[in-house]
Amino acid sequence: MSALSIDVCTLFPELVKPFLDGSIIGKARNKGLVRLSVHNIRDHAPPPHQVTDDAPYGGGGGMVLKVEPVVKCIRSLPDFSGNTQVLVTAARGAPWKDSDARQLADRGGHTVILCGRYEGIDQRVVDLLNAREVSIGDFVMSGGEAAAVAILDSIVRLVPGATGDESARESDSYKDLLLEHPHYTRPEEFEGKKVPEVLLSGDHARIARWRRRESLDHTWRARPELLEEALAKGFLSEEDLELLAELGHPAGKARKRRR
Repeated sequence: MSALSIDVCTLFPELVKPFLDGSIIGKARNKGLVRLSVHNIRDHAPPPHQVTDDAPYGGGGGMVLKVEPVVKCIRSLPDFSGNTQVLVTAARGAPWKDSDARQLADRGGHTVILCGRYEGIDQRVVDLLNAREVSIGDFVMSGGEAAAVAILDSIVRLVPGATGDESARESDSYKDLLLEHPHYTRPEEFEGKKVPEVLLSGDHARIARWRRRESLDHTWRARPELLEEALAKGFLSEEDLELLAELGHPAGKARKRRR
């Protein structure tokens, strides 16, 4: 696997740069685990006005980010090649998932995150660069910088050595399409709310079972479509189905009837 290199291309680099120096992203960068850089698209627009947007063909409101400065910006990147993965932040994009982040972290190589702006980006950017349009949620923002930072963080934290405890990533939400179980720490009681007894028991098998049950329960209630996908893909074990039966989930009940 080649080293991970990520470039962010934006009209507002000042919105992205502070995030590259802090927390896990900054530590991974300082350790040399990933190369990160931010580039101003406007630097690749012709002077004197360096215009980067224009009215859309066919009419309609808003402005569209022009194809020339964007393509020039990305093609000028030192690591750009035919293997570069270009991501475009766009409200109309496919949902960005943990599996996407893991794939890019494992793949290494060069990734570009292009921040959307205005009404959108000239479609020829996507076509010429074989880019993927991605979205971090079913809502619209004024620009893609916040989304780019979210995507960047989701990738970098998975790079070996980026986090202090590598094992913690294996129980993250979405690892097997399930949401994570709840967490507790000191004090044992606060305003009448107590830490579940099982977590104080020292019985690691009971704790693991409780956490898995809570994970299944929370996923079923908060994101039922994820649980259905996990069932369809065969990600759940026999013990998981037993736990679902305890929770009253139809899949667990069906398994119980078949026995």
